[in-house]
Amino acid sequence: MIGTGYVGLVSGVCLSDFGHNFVCVNKDPSKIEMLESGNVLICEPDLDELMAKVFTAGWLSFSVNSIVDQAERAVSRNARILRS
Repeated sequence: MIGTGYVGLVSGVCLSDFGHNFVCVNKDPSKIEMLESGNVLICEPDLDELMAKVFTAGWLSFSVNSIVDQAERAVSRNARILRS
């Protein structure tokens, strides 16, 4: 899952609760560190408890990965090609 905001984090946590393995990726290392230490960055009822459950079970992990940068560059490059 790319992103750890309202859509990415909530989706990753909820889908992990079904037993799927998810990696939530964010290019900001400080956000990843906070999430790995159990700090939820958004206000959503019971998300912190559910995130702790799936993280402890090993179904959810967090990563800073250059794939985000690669995806952003690809989108930007394709947008320039489409405009020309």
